Amino acid sequence: MPRSFLLLLGLGFSVPALAQTPPATTPDPLIRRMVEDVSEKNLREDIDRLVSFGTRHTLSATKSKKRGIGAARRWVEDEFRKYSKASGGRLKVTQDTFTIKPDGRRINRPVLMANVMATLPGTDTSDKRVFIVSGHIDSRVTDVMNATADAPGANDDGSGTVAVMELARVMSKQQFPATIIFVAVQGEEQGLYGSTHLARRAKAENWQLVAMLNNDIMGSSQGHDPDLKDDKRLRVFSEGVPATETPEEARVRRTLSSENDSPSRNLARYTRTACQQYVPGHEVVLEYRPDRFLRGGDHTPFNQEGFTAVRFSEMNEDFRHQHQDLRQENGTEYGDYAKYMDFAYLRKNTGVNLATLASLALAPAAPESVGVLTAQLTNRTQLQWQAPQAGERPAGYYVLMRETSAPEWQQKFFVTDTKADLPHSKDNYIFGVVAVDAEGHESLPVLPKPVR
Repeated sequence: MPRSFLLLLGLGFSVPALAQTPPATTPDPLIRRMVEDVSEKNLREDIDRLVSFGTRHTLSATKSKKRGIGAARRWVEDEFRKYSKASGGRLKVTQDTFTIKPDGRRINRPVLMANVMATLPGTDTSDKRVFIVSGHIDSRVTDVMNATADAPGANDDGSGTVAVMELARVMSKQQFPATIIFVAVQGEEQGLYGSTHLARRAKAENWQLVAMLNNDIMGSSQGHDPDLKDDKRLRVFSEGVPATETPEEARVRRTLSSENDSPSRNLARYTRTACQQYVPGHEVVLEYRPDRFLRGGDHTPFNQEGFTAVRFSEMNEDFRHQHQDLRQENGTEYGDYAKYMDFAYLRKNTGVNLATLASLALAPAAPESVGVLTAQLTNRTQLQWQAPQAGERPAGYYVLMRETSAPEWQQKFFVTDTKADLPHSKDNYIFGVVAVDAEGHESLPVLPKPVR
């Protein structure tokens, strides 16, 4: 988590096994180089290629070599294979196909869909963690059932798709202990079908999916109604109370008042810190809601399956260039064209994704069985936890702390033990514990549960 926190070391109170030399607190040069390697030129050229397929509607042609969703899928697969060759074959590429039956809504016939996936296996065979980053490849016009009209889909969601492609190109050159999956999902506009299929597959196959980043409409810095220009901020949406919360989990949440500390919300905070560290001058804005009004995204099926997932979207949208028939009307041009995108802005937003993914995939797994001792009435906080059972052993742990009214972490304490005794009341603060390696890569935080 944030290396910019006030880091408390040697302040004269009881923090067991306080480290003499804490992990690195400066940005990782490798991650910085990867962020710098993200190419605005590649993003622009990839958008132009996606747009050239005319339409990428889920119900459009699949056999044509030049037009429709089938041609677009094959092109993305071919690009992934180029990156795989450059990686020495480590990047595994496939089209994960599945059939959707007519649904009485937006699917009027059986449709064979496919998610185009590129998987970078982790190098540590004992580390089963998985991270996913996605964008949706399909596009649409005003009528969601119109599969023949030109639907450029440059920003919605060409922006997310090409960001995923560029991430795969850059990151496949490196090695990570955990597995990263880069995926262009299909069927978002017809009902989140591709992401639903992938989320259910992850659940059925017991993937240790730690985090999912969804990128949708994140390539334009110009908003409309009102007209707003903002090329320095990116929104991240996250659910509060988890969709799959059980009655026992609800009881613990009410005890802790942790409505603002779901795993997805803490992932959102993590993305904000990664942005601060590796994309200077840019800012992630934490949107404490699962998505925009009347809209949905491919992170939602993952939340519904109990996974940690968030959505990235540009700061201000221009709805004249989303879900629109291509036309001129009262002097205004409608349509999702590439000319209305800001590729320097898209490059920075892609960099935020890369910094987040790389930081997480290089970090140790999160601590386990994190608890706060509550048997005694005291104005201290006693925490205990277990080291992660698989993967790299952490160099130590950070205990994060903030006031109950604060939206973000305010202080952090480094320890090498699996317990901490702090002179701060558990009644007055919210705590989290993260594992950290010697290079300063931090896991997602885990909130302590009451232990008597």
